[in-house]
Amino acid sequence: MTVTVKMLVDKLKLKVVYGNEELLAKAITTADISRPGLEMAGYFDYYSPERLQLVGMKEWTYLKTMTANNRYSVFANIFREETPAVVVARGLEIPEEMLQAAKENGVAVLQGRNSTSSLSGDMSWYLNSQLAERTSVHGVLVDIYGMGVLIQGDSGIGKSETALELVKRGHRLVADDRVDIYAKDEGTLWGEPAEILLHLLEIRGVGIIDVMSLYGASAVRDSSQVQLCIYLENFENDEVFDRLGNSNEEIELQGVKIPRIRIPVKTGRNVSVVIEAAAMNYRAKQMGYDATKTFKDRLTDLISKNGED
Repeated sequence: MTVTVKMLVDKLKLKVVYGNEELLAKAITTADISRPGLEMAGYFDYYSPERLQLVGMKEWTYLKTMTANNRYSVFANIFREETPAVVVARGLEIPEEMLQAAKENGVAVLQGRNSTSSLSGDMSWYLNSQLAERTSVHGVLVDIYGMGVLIQGDSGIGKSETALELVKRGHRLVADDRVDIYAKDEGTLWGEPAEILLHLLEIRGVGIIDVMSLYGASAVRDSSQVQLCIYLENFENDEVFDRLGNSNEEIELQGVKIPRIRIPVKTGRNVSVVIEAAAMNYRAKQMGYDATKTFKDRLTDLISKNGED
């Protein structure tokens, strides 16, 4: 996905101090952000001009100790053709020499009101999420009690209908049919809908419905962390399904593993309620309560007691 300076400005509500339409259309190719402290001291051996340049209080204070000619010389070296933009944090005053060098080298100058660390974190989060490699998987992503649950299964098994029932029960739809998944970091998956399918749900026999229009803004989310996968399977008598919660089955997406629970589907079974219970049970396990362990402990105690009797 391509991220432009204009998209960053709109997302983080930055002020454009200098920059025309052409400069704001520049692509940002890396999520790495540079704070050019060493460069201001004249050390450019490992300078990365393709990164966003962030000027905070430390850099700004150091600039104030320099002469006007030295400040201009520093910015003339920092600003390159491939530099997407320079961002000044804390609403600090923009030095005239910075604006002059930016105009001469074609670099946009932006200003943010937040602290330097906060602004850096916001930019990194946004750029990492937008520039991360994505994988499209077939399924439905629903936010259940704040936890992203990816519902998968064979075509026609009822994934979208189950998602609709979950929405009616107060949960939120993230994506239907196609879920774009990316790794936010080594242990966190994030999912979002394809732009063309945003807030839309396909129900066989009814067609495409707009969940946001029918059920309100509280019924949808634009993205969610993916923490659990539910796989729906047609119920067959000879098929073995986990009955105690001992299964350690996982799936791997973008190098990140998440647990997967297989749920049998047959006429008369309320799958949405089962998925809701599975999500709550998984969260309970994450918080340290394991019903399976409780059952095993009680069974052990009962066997021991009967043995004594």
